[in-house]
Order: sequence, then C-alpha cells, then structure tokens
Amino acid sequence: MADLSGLKVVFMGTPAIALESLKALIGSGAKIEAVVTQKPKPKGRGKKMSASPVNELSDEEGLKVLSPVTARDAEFIGELKELSPDVIAVIAYGKILPEEILKLPKYGCINIHASLLPKYRGASPINRAILSGDKVTGVTTMMMDTGMDTGDILLTEEIVIEDCDTSETLAEKISKVGATLLIKTIEGVKSGAVKPRAQNDDEASYAPILKKEDGLIEWSMAAREVFDHVRGLKPWPGAFTYLDGKLLKIHSATCAEGEYTAGEVIEAAGGKVVVGCGSGSLEITELQLEGKRRMSAEEFLKSGKIKVGDKLGQLQ
Repeated sequence: MADLSGLKVVFMGTPAIALESLKALIGSGAKIEAVVTQKPKPKGRGKKMSASPVNELSDEEGLKVLSPVTARDAEFIGELKELSPDVIAVIAYGKILPEEILKLPKYGCINIHASLLPKYRGASPINRAILSGDKVTGVTTMMMDTGMDTGDILLTEEIVIEDCDTSETLAEKISKVGATLLIKTIEGVKSGAVKPRAQNDDEASYAPILKKEDGLIEWSMAAREVFDHVRGLKPWPGAFTYLDGKLLKIHSATCAEGEYTAGEVIEAAGGKVVVGCGSGSLEITELQLEGKRRMSAEEFLKSGKIKVGDKLGQLQ
C-alpha cells in the first residue's frame, strides 16, 4: 500500500475521470492542501448550476476547494505559494497553468495524460484512439511544462481497447490505471527512482477538442470506420446522421456483411436496421430520432419511420 504520509499535495482536476486519482491520493495518506477545479456550470435542460464531480467529492471529503476563473489570477497564485505544495497533481483540469505555478512545487507539476505520449497530445486522446481504430492506448504521467502535453515522460502503462469499448468505458479503464500510476510516479519522483525522459516530437500527433458537428457520420467511410466513429464519440458529441430531414442519433451499432450503396438502408425488418457504407455495411442496434426517445432497432422499426431504400446522410 502506497504511503505518501506528510507529502503536501495540491490536486487539480474537474471531470469524473479525475475522481479515481483524487481517491488514490486520499488513500495514500498524502496531505491534500487544496483541490483546484473549475467553477460550477449550467447543466441539463433546466441549466441548473452544477458543481464538477471533483468539487462534489472534495466537499464530501471536507477538502479545501479553489475555483479560480483563470490559473493566472494573482490572488490564486499567491494562495498556492502560501500552501507551498511538494507536488501538484493534475488530471483533466481544463486550464493551462502558467510557468509561475509549474515552478512552484518541489517535485514539480505531474500530469496524467490519457494516451501513450507523444501520441494524441491535446484535449480528446481517448476519443481519437478509438476513432483511429487503435487496438492499444494507455496512460502517461509527465512533468508539465508550458507546452500542450509536451513535458518529459515519467511513467507509462498500456491499455487494450476492446471492440466493446466506447470513449466512456475506456475513460473508466484509464481513470483506474491512471490513479495507480500517479501514486507510483509520485513515489518514484520523490525517491529519485523515476527519471524524466524527453518526448520525441517527431512522433507527436494531436487530439484537438471535439465539436458537436464532429458527430456527423460520413457513410462513404468503411463500415469499420463508422463503427469506430459511433464508439469513439459516445457519449459526447454522439454519432448522428439525418433521415427525411430529421436528426437521427446512432447510439450503438456493429459491422455487417455485404457491399451496398453508402448511406442506403438495405434491411429494415426482423429487428434489424442495416445501412450500406463505403465498404461493408453497418447494423444499427440503438437509435433515436429527433424529438423521440432512445430505442432499440426492433422498437424503432415498429414506428414505421424507416424502410428499405431510405437514404441516410447530411441534411439537405
């Protein structure tokens, strides 16, 4: 069992993927001086202000929470200096840290990144790994610098991507592996057993932030690529197409056999909805028409909203 007793830590994170790492630090005996997370944001149809998952856990644990508008805020930086942390641990905080903060802790600012760096630097590495059809991804702990995920690598661990994985399930795997790797990294940096090594910039690739429009399915792609598109963008922004001028969300699907016209519905009976792709075809197993609830293919067929010969594609 890891023992970081007495080590002063500031933790920075915002979404659910950061929770396991915060829990691991709490369990390690480290002295968590403060948790830094983004301010509550409007959520859901009612736009009710909602605290981040990290904020909620911190409140439950009685931890001090800081939510600066910007990490460059002078008062915030001054407060961090007063806390004088030995290490700052960061996972999916969502804001760029200035050099003044990066140089503050004795053992540096250690970031958990959801890829095997230098692959997929940026905001959406989990999604991009699935979208690219990768069979393996992983977690990297790194010493932060002023660049976008360009700091020296500390430790890495690989994770297999299964065909049943979505970005949501892969994030759960990464959160657990990342939490264990974070504690191992901090122990190693503290003892001197873990040495930073530079990234090879020539091998770098990027995973820019996703936009809602990225969910649009291009039926000219191979069936496997469309399948990866559906998995990689679940739950957000979600894969979608259009049917008779209405948005049609594709929640889950699987590859099917046969060569047909891309975007054409080739089967719509017996509980099956199958659509042609650039090569191969896709069986849609869960879908949702604009203004309607999410349904299985079998349920959707009963509505009579789709038939053989229909064309799915961009809004005309």
